[in-house]
Amino acid sequence: MTATLEVTALSKRFAIGRPAVDGVSFAVPRGEIVVLLGPSGCGKTTTLRCVAGLEHPTGGEISISGKLVSSPARGVLVPPRARDLGMVFQSYAVWPHMTVRQNVSYPLKHRKIARNEASHRVDEVLELVGLTEYADRPVVALSGGQMQRVALARSLVYRPQLLLLDEPLSNLDAKLRLRLRDDLRVILKQTGMTALYVTHDQAEAVVLGDRIGVMRDGRLLQIGTPHAIYNRPVDLFVANFTGATNELAGTLVECNGAFGVVDFGDGRRGEAALLQPLGPGDKVRVALRPENIAIGRQDGSNAFTAKVIDRRYQGTQTVYDIELFGNRLEALELGTAARHPVGVEAPVSLSREACWAYRDTGPSSYE
Repeated sequence: MTATLEVTALSKRFAIGRPAVDGVSFAVPRGEIVVLLGPSGCGKTTTLRCVAGLEHPTGGEISISGKLVSSPARGVLVPPRARDLGMVFQSYAVWPHMTVRQNVSYPLKHRKIARNEASHRVDEVLELVGLTEYADRPVVALSGGQMQRVALARSLVYRPQLLLLDEPLSNLDAKLRLRLRDDLRVILKQTGMTALYVTHDQAEAVVLGDRIGVMRDGRLLQIGTPHAIYNRPVDLFVANFTGATNELAGTLVECNGAFGVVDFGDGRRGEAALLQPLGPGDKVRVALRPENIAIGRQDGSNAFTAKVIDRRYQGTQTVYDIELFGNRLEALELGTAARHPVGVEAPVSLSREACWAYRDTGPSSYE
């Protein structure tokens, strides 16, 4: 039976510096996959290690299936082995002198499971991860992706309440990472496993997660569905980190419900979605994804002319650098032909729904 996970006001402070985890709260319902996403040093792995019991929190509480497993204030600290967890790490951590079957069956040796039942479970999980035909091979004869599947199977075979995964695909080459990323969600959903997954890769988070939590400097900035994270970022950092790398600075001059009119200087104005409480006169930064800049079209309220200053043809798409309002922006256009030559003035259209206005607090929050 899989578990629910509840993390409440979790904090972890090491000897010096700011807290590694600073008041993080979230819940993972039974059968859901939650991904913690953020740059190196943001606190996501420390959070996962606190859930595992490998780090001792400074404050807050952690409950698994309603049972309190960590609460410094109450003197509760259940050891890792008593939390009924499975863990998959960056390194494969397989036993090199064993076969695939021996590796997968190892966790069952210390549990009171009949031999026939243990054999059945091993066969079942090997089929699940696609390794049935490799069962009797030495594990060192496998590829990196296959070894990571062994590690996953070993973590699933004893049917833990909760599965924790710490960047398990980061040591694989790009092609294997893509293949296993897609398979991993299918495997977890087939088992109904509740999972907490840590990564710095945005595409990985979107493919795997039912919900994504974006972290920075030990804090959880936003948690929501992939659609919400990508289309309603709560602040400029979340927008930048998830791919809205273009920014335009301006002044909000008018508010019309969920949208506002932004003056970009010299009387050039456009509309943007207001994703924070803002009012006329506020300085703003408008975040915009490269794929949401349409070159060669001039429709809607945000129709302008920009100069193409560079382009990079990539086969199935072309990335353009354009100059708009004195800013260098990146635009991405799908298709196998590069349509716009360098040096030309081209019409551009920016959907107001894809222009997100945030309060300007100085240098980009992403820096």
